[in-house]
Amino acid sequence: MTEGESGSDAAQPPAEGPRALDGVTAFMGLRWEDPQTVHLQIRPELINRGGLLSGVATYAMVDYCMGSALWAQTKSEERIATISISINYIQTATEGDVVCRSVVDRRNRRIAVLRSEIHHEDGRLLVTAIGSYSIFPPRPFTA
Repeated sequence: MTEGESGSDAAQPPAEGPRALDGVTAFMGLRWEDPQTVHLQIRPELINRGGLLSGVATYAMVDYCMGSALWAQTKSEERIATISISINYIQTATEGDVVCRSVVDRRNRRIAVLRSEIHHEDGRLLVTAIGSYSIFPPRPFTA
């Protein structure tokens, strides 16, 4: 077996996309257009038992896109973490490409507030969200 093969017939996640940040973004297939814009191709693994795009997939898009939009505005000595995201599921989809766009509405030294929208490739609005993020200095490493 070569690296990356599991030996099972189960669906495998796609290869890491452009600038995949971690295993979650690689599995989800998130693709960044820029720090504020993330795309996702709907695949069978992202469809829930009801036959619709899972809310987990769109929530992940929002969280990663908001984080990316804020991260692009941070200094090297700043770190960020999600505090809260409120998400509204307006419509859903079963196939095609969806795109999340996030905007930093306000930030100060400790907190940022962002908003996101996810649209289907056909133009339908699927999701709106607002989120707050903590901005903090890195903790010193202690052994």
